Amino acid sequence: MAMYIYQQQNWTNFIWNECEISVLLAQVRHLQGRVLGKMSALGFALQKESTLATLTLDVLKSSEIEGEKLNRAAVRSSIARRLGIEIAGTVYADRNTEGVVEMMLDATQNFSQPLTEDRLFGWHSALFPSGRSGMYKIETGYYRTGEMQVVSGASGNEKVHYEAPKPEIIPAEMNLFLEWLNTETKQDTVIKAAIAHLWFVTLHPFDDGNGRIARAITDMLLARSDESSQRFYSMSAQIQKERKKYYATLEKTQHSSNDITLWLNWFLTCLNRALLATEQTLQNVLYKANFWNKYAKISFNDRQKLMLNKLLDSDFRGKLQSSKWAKMAKCSSDTALRDIRDLMEKDVLQQKSAGRNTNYELKNDFFTD
Repeated sequence: MAMYIYQQQNWTNFIWNECEISVLLAQVRHLQGRVLGKMSALGFALQKESTLATLTLDVLKSSEIEGEKLNRAAVRSSIARRLGIEIAGTVYADRNTEGVVEMMLDATQNFSQPLTEDRLFGWHSALFPSGRSGMYKIETGYYRTGEMQVVSGASGNEKVHYEAPKPEIIPAEMNLFLEWLNTETKQDTVIKAAIAHLWFVTLHPFDDGNGRIARAITDMLLARSDESSQRFYSMSAQIQKERKKYYATLEKTQHSSNDITLWLNWFLTCLNRALLATEQTLQNVLYKANFWNKYAKISFNDRQKLMLNKLLDSDFRGKLQSSKWAKMAKCSSDTALRDIRDLMEKDVLQQKSAGRNTNYELKNDFFTD
């Protein structure tokens, strides 16, 4: 028996248990329809807000899987600017952030376009604008010319989890992959997304960034399956939650035959949970919409708009104090206190406690009007 799946003869003639997978696929397709139906009823403005929230989450979590934490506000600002969405408190995004956003938006907004070698090289170059991954210089904008191993453990005690195909066969293998990807077949596009993800990471064609590009390809095909560039659920966010099982399933599949039932089972189950999680995204969007509708006739300065949007986000951490306001809004303590007191007079904020630990929170009754 071959050591790795790609060492099997005709290894890409994937097979799976059709009965088992068809049940899971039907569940996913039902949830996709339900989510798209709910979102279509929201109206254009809220659809854009939901797409912005989902794409921001997607970019953040895809990078986080690789151990890279991006600035949330910078990612959101970069996506909003490129989608033509006006938001308060625009934040500067560095070249690395802009590159990840550029790749993800090209994948999802131009989902119907073929994935060519040139487009793929463009994504890779965008991910590594300096030609470096951290401190190390890497090959960017073309396939790797060196061997590739996925290892863990301290130096001298490494464990090899996976050894990718030799670099000399990568161009031919990638030609086959791209030809398959761009050829329309009767195969369900969700299944195609799952296979594409596995196929790409198995080849590991680049020096670095293979995981992020694999997830971008997945998002591109999921957008095709929805027939929509609007994104309302994040596969990457769910993979990040399940990353141990994600890597374990990949490793086990890559050490097996071309029966990929295990991988498809995991992928569809993960996607199912991603679709269910979008209910929370929808609640957050409606929560913010109700707030801004209630206070539509009240004027706020840019600092107040910025901080209110941060408070309305579900991932706001800690308590709001004037010192935190000053730091996040980049203003003096006196200005922060004036902003807060103004919002209290407008019945937007309320004081939670007094003394040295004075903090504030949103009034929680704006849903009632």
